[in-house]
Amino acid sequence: MADVAVFKSEVKPDWCPGCGDFGVLNSLQKACADLNLDPKDIMVVSGIGCSSNLPGFFNSYGLHTLHGRAVAVASGVKLANHDLTVIITGGDGDGYGIGVGHFVHAMRRNLDMTYIVMDNQVYGLTTGQASPTTERLTKTKSTPTGNLESQLNPIALALAGGASFVARGFSGEPAHLAELYKKAIQHKGFALVDVFSPCVTYNKQNTYPWFKERVYKLEDEKHDSVNFDAAMKKAQEWGTRIPIGVFYQLERPTYEEGEPALTNGALVKQPMKQLDPSILLEFV
Repeated sequence: MADVAVFKSEVKPDWCPGCGDFGVLNSLQKACADLNLDPKDIMVVSGIGCSSNLPGFFNSYGLHTLHGRAVAVASGVKLANHDLTVIITGGDGDGYGIGVGHFVHAMRRNLDMTYIVMDNQVYGLTTGQASPTTERLTKTKSTPTGNLESQLNPIALALAGGASFVARGFSGEPAHLAELYKKAIQHKGFALVDVFSPCVTYNKQNTYPWFKERVYKLEDEKHDSVNFDAAMKKAQEWGTRIPIGVFYQLERPTYEEGEPALTNGALVKQPMKQLDPSILLEFV
């Protein structure tokens, strides 16, 4: 097991005191240490938002990309060097709003990546607007009389979209969250870990106490994580009881395993073929 300190960056997190993202970061560092991963073999890719600052606070290769494009960029990274452990980090607005198209297609392709979404039910960086996972009728800066849109269900979407590993954690349960990360990273295929990560500044409804009263662990109720129908049924639970844990996990061929260009190893490690100069004359 590696030392957790190996994964701590010299750049200190600047999130609001009490932000759930601290728990997300600490649990990820612990998970990577427990798995004895090497920072040089990890790429963390993020989009835009409070949560997307995470690569700067995590010691590995990292990319802070564009709003909603983290999954697309990470897909390119994975295909260029599929030997890397690719971890995507972002928020509910970034991933389930502008980035939802990339999210769906990465799932159906079953690229071997882990996507950690810090789901705080609000746009935090832009100071408190309603996000795709904001509950209906919730009052926010952009919905002062109440949110009229239905709340998106990322767990059900991931199941329907073809993700081969679907889980949900809570930053108020850091040990449990670290174990979910370990399972997700070790899983061969696209893994979603949706994390309840309370925004203490702009979301006064979905708070730590609010979640503490409601969340329960699926493993405590002996949930069958290979049963798709059972997973989809659990995904619909919201209100007085909200499940966390692994909803669904099923091994199936990854995109990388079926791509002929990758059969000889990672593209970045394959020799460049010499181009016949005569071919260039055709374009002159």
